[in-house]
Amino acid sequence: MWGRSFIATSLLFASAHAYAKTIEGPLRVAAAADLALAFKELGDRYEKESGQRVIFSFGSTGLLAKQIEEGAPFDVFAAANISFADDAIKAGACLADSKALYARGRIVIWTRKGGDVPLPKTVAELADPRYVKIAIANPEHAPYGKAAMQAFERAGIAGTLKPRLVFGENVQQTLQFAQSGNVEAAVVALSLAVISDGEYTIISESQHAPIEQAMVVCGGKAPRLDAGRAFTSYVNSAAGRAVMKRFGFLLPGEVHAKAP
Repeated sequence: MWGRSFIATSLLFASAHAYAKTIEGPLRVAAAADLALAFKELGDRYEKESGQRVIFSFGSTGLLAKQIEEGAPFDVFAAANISFADDAIKAGACLADSKALYARGRIVIWTRKGGDVPLPKTVAELADPRYVKIAIANPEHAPYGKAAMQAFERAGIAGTLKPRLVFGENVQQTLQFAQSGNVEAAVVALSLAVISDGEYTIISESQHAPIEQAMVVCGGKAPRLDAGRAFTSYVNSAAGRAVMKRFGFLLPGEVHAKAP
């Protein structure tokens, strides 16, 4: 099954060279904040291989979805949760037949190396009063923040942590809060933690709903639509998946992966 998928993906990506020559301006990709590091590398590789320039706007999935639904001119929307991709499709801003799962995200507890508090080994340990402030992405519009709250609830500590929580606009800002020392710990995306300067504990997926991530092609007409499809095909190609896996993402069809 996957062999056929890779062949189809390769054929679709082969067309990216032709599309890149006819598209006016860069390809515009709205991407969830957890993709900031992985997509930067993937985008650089794509530009070298296709000749098509790509610019990314990273942010909270919920806020990006709202911008797209209100007419923001993005060619591709890479959401951190499939539900937001579905919402963009229902709003008529993106194409249903372009929707493709590309990863499943994981969350971690992150602390600074050599900080004043030890790295928690479990979610329940965050209830310790030594963790005076704990940062998570705003669960109202950030899938990783929602997953963090689910993990707190499963561990029975949501009520205890409520007055200690600090909300980042997105998961990237959440990590910055912890890196600066403004909070003792943060729950962030593994994809951002893997090359950070801190320590982290991976939170089991059994403690929250799966963070299924999907891409859709949005707005415009050919050749921009074709260029968008070519980019999403590249993300799910063997080369694109190798990059995603290195940043700790689970790939479509995987049930587990080794921690980096």
